[in-house]
Amino acid sequence: MEFRTQVAINEPPFHIEPCEEILFVGSCFADSIGQRFRDEAFPVTVNPYGVMYNPVSILHTLQRIDWNEMSPRTVFLTLGTNHVYRLKETGDIVDNCEKRPAALFQEEQLSVDQCADYLQQAVDLLSQVNPDIRIVLTVSPIRYRKYGYHESQLSKATLLLAINQLIHQPSNIILHYFPAYEIVLDELRDYRFYAADMLHPSVQAVEYIWERLVDSYFSSAAKDYLAEWRPLKQALAHKPFNADSTEYRTFHEQTISKLTEFRKKYPHLAL
Repeated sequence: MEFRTQVAINEPPFHIEPCEEILFVGSCFADSIGQRFRDEAFPVTVNPYGVMYNPVSILHTLQRIDWNEMSPRTVFLTLGTNHVYRLKETGDIVDNCEKRPAALFQEEQLSVDQCADYLQQAVDLLSQVNPDIRIVLTVSPIRYRKYGYHESQLSKATLLLAINQLIHQPSNIILHYFPAYEIVLDELRDYRFYAADMLHPSVQAVEYIWERLVDSYFSSAAKDYLAEWRPLKQALAHKPFNADSTEYRTFHEQTISKLTEFRKKYPHLAL
């Protein structure tokens, strides 16, 4: 008997290679997954201008980046909500209230078509930076209590429809959807996989999503890299009882020697 359903992940048209440069932009879920890549010494950039929840703010981040200094091969865009805040004085959608009074802003909800349009602008910008860019779209599983849970679900549905609209239209750019939202709600679907606030995925849930992502997106070479890196990462994180002991000094020298050889094999290691 099966006591849970497993979310199927469509086969991606590309694979992530060892120590590949990756950009993460979006909600705090992008922070969580981006940190897992950092833990594995990938050269990643995560939300360079802060956490961005909606398609407009994600586009703003991409517009602000100096692409002469950074040109990733793969980009993850993680959408959190279709709610935006417009500064009444200028009519502009802002990314951060900068602790100004709430009365200065007007809250709005983007339609499916509006979300799809802003996402398309983001895709167009990225394709100009790198015509061979690979873009992974995700919807954050984080729930928004301030909207009410029904409204939160409607917001997620709007984002999902916008992404679906974008992915199924003709394009020369590689776009792929990773179902992080569905994995938490339809596969894990238990409050033990949420943090204490009952809104954010727990560390265990993020780890499970990471494992599903590795299984789906990583090349065999990248999976071999993770297996080689794991014992070295553990050795580097080791905290000795006595740092002056002969045993620890020998252990330390051996670890540094192994790291030197590892860097030769993986020169883009970000440690």
